[in-house]
Amino acid sequence: MKVTSSEIVISAVKPEQYPPSDLPEFALAGRSNVGKSSFINKMLNRKGLARISSKPGKTQTLNFYLINEVLHFVDVPGYGYAKVSKKEREAWGKMIETYFMTREQLKAAVLIVDLRHPPTEDDFMMYGFLKHYEIPCMVIATKADKIPKGKWQKHLKVTKETLNLDPNDHIVLFSSETGEGKDKAWSILKSYM
Repeated sequence: MKVTSSEIVISAVKPEQYPPSDLPEFALAGRSNVGKSSFINKMLNRKGLARISSKPGKTQTLNFYLINEVLHFVDVPGYGYAKVSKKEREAWGKMIETYFMTREQLKAAVLIVDLRHPPTEDDFMMYGFLKHYEIPCMVIATKADKIPKGKWQKHLKVTKETLNLDPNDHIVLFSSETGEGKDKAWSILKSYM
């Protein structure tokens, strides 16, 4: 997909703040610091639209990005970040759950994992949550440029096995540095629309 326009429209914490539109939405989930902002910026051909922070746990709201006036990316707070109080983590969890459970415009979730390491317990739980609630899901295995090409398949296999990936779910090797996987990711997202 050729992205000609993209902007952040709102940062929401509760349903009444979600944009009142019928456009399809794709929720981006992943650990803090896994590269969600880099993924968004690469997919949208924008350098600093999603702010990349060296401090994990920065996204504390649901950030809605309007793309080409035809769809939204919804960046949800990263999970697994220890320096946040239990109370804050619970509030984020409730906010994320409310969005996933109630938003009819949600077409699929994009679970972003780090290809260099096996998915964490939190990644496994997030994937399980999406499967349990029958939310279509695509896995983006990012930071592929940090691994020699010859080892990609080995790392992908570990990712699939650790998540217990449903054979019907797509997994895409991705690099926000090189653009590897970008076209494939867009074509899968379009198939959900």
